[in-house]
Amino acid sequence: MADADAVRGAGVPDRLPSEQPPPPGSLPAEPSAVMSLVDHLSELRTRIVKSILAVVVGSAIGFYFAPAIRHLLVLPLPIDHRELQALGPGDGFAITLRIAVAVGVILAMPILLYQLWAFVSPGLTPSERRALRPWIPLALVFFALGVAVAWVVLPFAIQFLLAFTDDVIVARLAAPPYFDFVTTMFLAFGLLMEFPIVIYALARVGILSSARLRSSRRMVILGIAIFAAVATPGGDLVSPTVLGGTMYILFELTVLAIRRSGR
Repeated sequence: MADADAVRGAGVPDRLPSEQPPPPGSLPAEPSAVMSLVDHLSELRTRIVKSILAVVVGSAIGFYFAPAIRHLLVLPLPIDHRELQALGPGDGFAITLRIAVAVGVILAMPILLYQLWAFVSPGLTPSERRALRPWIPLALVFFALGVAVAWVVLPFAIQFLLAFTDDVIVARLAAPPYFDFVTTMFLAFGLLMEFPIVIYALARVGILSSARLRSSRRMVILGIAIFAAVATPGGDLVSPTVLGGTMYILFELTVLAIRRSGR
């Protein structure tokens, strides 16, 4: 006992630092400040439901204007090929529905991007939120740019593909494959043009840097050229040139934005 009293008197604390009570006036950490897995899943479900509702509303608008949009989408075809065949009794409805959904996705894109941002942003730091917030409206511009590029290259792609028809392989176009081809191309090009946001986000988390992207410029140009040649449906020179040139310009602007951000 005397030895224990001597050690206590020598300045050894009665309890370890980890056992010290919190200072007066401090508040305990709230468990509700951190979302549980169930809360995350509930939040994700809410965002998905809102996104689906936005697409449904946009699709209703697209369904109403589908006949006018259908006439617009056949304009890239040669004049003597603009009467497309319906191969089944339900083809007209299926084509109208597909056009409506494609238009619905395009019209709902602002809400879709907002729902994605609202779900992801709470997990970012304040500096990351400030850096990425301006790219959300730019995503709409990039998507519209992709649709515009698809509209530009579509006539050249169709002319090239129809050049392989003759008296034996007669070009009697069916409506379902054509409208599937056109709507898929528009949506694919629109989503493809979102790649600058992916590159910028990877730079913000430290995976990429402007110096690394500049040093890899030759490989990037080669990759863009190959990808543009594969992604464009026709084998003409105009389609991959327009797509590849647009992608390269966006790449250089993204590298410039990353360098200006200090990365």
